[in-house]
Amino acid sequence: MMVAAGAVGAAPVAEPNTQVPAGSRHYAASSFPDRIVASPAQDAGSGFAVAWRTAPLPFVPRLELAIAGDSPDMGQVQQLTARSRALQSENGSSQHHRVDLTGLLPDTLYAYRVQGQDTWSAWHHFRTAASADQPLTLLYFGDTQNKNLSHVSRVIRQGWQTAPDARLALFAGDLVSGGDGQDDSEWGEWFAAAGALLPGMAVAPAAGNHEYFEEFEDTPQERRVLGGHWPVSFALPGNGAANATSTTYWFDYQAVRVVVLDGTSALDLGTARTQAKWLDGVLAASRQPWNIVVVHQPLYPLRAERDNTVLAEQVQPVLRRHHVDLVLQGHDHTYGRRGDDRGALPQYISSVAGPKQYRLSAQARATMQPVAEDTQLFQVLRIHQGRLHYEARTATGRLYDAFQISRDDAGKKQFSELREGRIGQRDCPRAASPKGRDDRCWE
Repeated sequence: MMVAAGAVGAAPVAEPNTQVPAGSRHYAASSFPDRIVASPAQDAGSGFAVAWRTAPLPFVPRLELAIAGDSPDMGQVQQLTARSRALQSENGSSQHHRVDLTGLLPDTLYAYRVQGQDTWSAWHHFRTAASADQPLTLLYFGDTQNKNLSHVSRVIRQGWQTAPDARLALFAGDLVSGGDGQDDSEWGEWFAAAGALLPGMAVAPAAGNHEYFEEFEDTPQERRVLGGHWPVSFALPGNGAANATSTTYWFDYQAVRVVVLDGTSALDLGTARTQAKWLDGVLAASRQPWNIVVVHQPLYPLRAERDNTVLAEQVQPVLRRHHVDLVLQGHDHTYGRRGDDRGALPQYISSVAGPKQYRLSAQARATMQPVAEDTQLFQVLRIHQGRLHYEARTATGRLYDAFQISRDDAGKKQFSELREGRIGQRDCPRAASPKGRDDRCWE
């Protein structure tokens, strides 16, 4: 191993959170469209939405859409006008655009491109959701948050290599760290890390606490304020709970209803009761055989100092009443899984895709199995013919956790652990400390 001159015996220097040198505006918006991301419509079989970014434009940009074919002649192309919003960041002015595509054919491959200033993006492919009886593969990522380009990108690539048939990607919040004067550059690296996955897959993120900022910090007026990037970076369904409409939403994708909550708003802005009532209505109306809830903060915390009681007290009775299958979470920068106190389902899962790693509490170790520290992970879910098959895999693709839920014709469900092929439990090196360890394994 090579050591820099003068560094003998010194602690390693922590890697910066982004690869952008100080003062660089590498991720400034330009006339070329970038940060292109597709998200599911409420009915993912009949629509999707696209968001993208440019420098401020003197006209209203468009999206062009066609049914994808094998000829370079795209055939009949439909043009749709975008809605746009401005954003100011450390990288200057930008304009963020959105087009909602509705009335589409199910299980159909579409080609689309988006407009910039005197230029267009590449043509991207996006397939609408199929019918409920068709197989579905989806990816789930815990917190990405830190060092997205240098560390998280390999996890996302491995996830896609492991499940190339994945059509849907769920992110459980804290996509970026934020609040450090490099917010736009961090978002730039998140989009760069996810690469070609974003325009061609249905991307459904939850907002985490790092998507918020502290306003009037350490004063009686202190409050959380949603960062300016969240409302413009994604084209989400917009069918959420009152007082959290831009960060809560739901959609149906084949045989699954996915409901996304905002734990930060629930805990810090007093919307837990409102979100629980909204969740109750959304789940009561679901006719899907599978129901998944995504929320950033774990209802069963994995770190000793976490207290998410307000969220759990409001939400858990709703999850039990409607027999939710999975609750996918992040926030605690470890891995842990457990069933509900009253039965195997829901399965509560917390995971982390990024390099920032914490330690598990004694309570988490006693009540969850398996658990992991010091491990970047991604998760693959495969749903078909009355079975939900779950796998958690490490950054190198090794199997860490697996289970299956089977559903009979009457709707009764059976949970089964799948232990074959799993690697052993991973823990933080005991000598790790917050200083000089690049955020790994904090107490």
